[in-house]
Amino acid sequence: MKQEFEVQEEFAGERIDKFLAQIYTGQSRSFFQKMIKTGHVSVQNEAVSKNSTPVWYGDLVSVEIPEAQSAAIVPEDIPLDILYEDSELLIVNKPKGMVVHPSAGHYNGTLVNAVMYHCQDSLSGINGEIRPGIVHRIDKDTTGSLIVCKTDEAHQDIAAQIKEHTVTRIYRGIVCGVLREEEGTIHGDIGRHPTQRKKMAVVSKNGKPATTHYRVLEHFSKYTYTEFRLETGRTHQIRVHMSHIGHPLLGDTLYGGTAKQYMVNGLCGQTLHALTIGFVHPKTKEYMEFQAPVPAYMEDLLKKFRALC
Repeated sequence: MKQEFEVQEEFAGERIDKFLAQIYTGQSRSFFQKMIKTGHVSVQNEAVSKNSTPVWYGDLVSVEIPEAQSAAIVPEDIPLDILYEDSELLIVNKPKGMVVHPSAGHYNGTLVNAVMYHCQDSLSGINGEIRPGIVHRIDKDTTGSLIVCKTDEAHQDIAAQIKEHTVTRIYRGIVCGVLREEEGTIHGDIGRHPTQRKKMAVVSKNGKPATTHYRVLEHFSKYTYTEFRLETGRTHQIRVHMSHIGHPLLGDTLYGGTAKQYMVNGLCGQTLHALTIGFVHPKTKEYMEFQAPVPAYMEDLLKKFRALC
């Protein structure tokens, strides 16, 4: 699929990878860096080899995005909790412990394996052969609402809404400690942790702006049941922000550690649930909103904490 863009005056002098990421919805800067490296980007019909190549007013930039290859991932008949489905997309309620897309050590039993079986050949191919249909993700031990796109057009549209921060994303979780304020907002750029590469962190440089709003739902003696509304959707955003202010999510061993006060017997992973997802439908242009019920394990924990109060 070939697309061409004429550079407008406001982008004159911009790096080509940054230019493409700004004007092409649905793809990241790193995606275009790969396209440049493999010779799929040209300016004035001349192939570009450097990400830092500047573009100038009036330049014609061409991007040749290869056709999606047949996925090497095997479809699996795994039950899906479907909240909504039509010809463009489906909304699923992801269970705890399920990885969204295949990666090292997780090639089976993922959400992608399940949706490939359910949708057969109807999945967007923009994210490549191991992530068909996946326009955003939630962590393995986070439950709840997730959009899966069936067409490239739907994928690009939803990705643009996510990039513009217009998608409604509301989470619920149990954090350690008692929050002093009934509600608040956390601002803090998020980037790769400087020494622990598996972690993200609030950083002073090379991070991306991130904003999380929180509201207390219920206080317990050692924990707080909290609702979160995301303005941005950075990797591990809620987990990083809450840990940063001293209230990591209960069960989060990556950002809260294994100290006794952060753990409950039998709990596996962070207590975080993607409750609500809302967006403008890519075809009908109507706003739609869906809720995934709070999972049973979290409800059981809340009942236990209430009984102890």
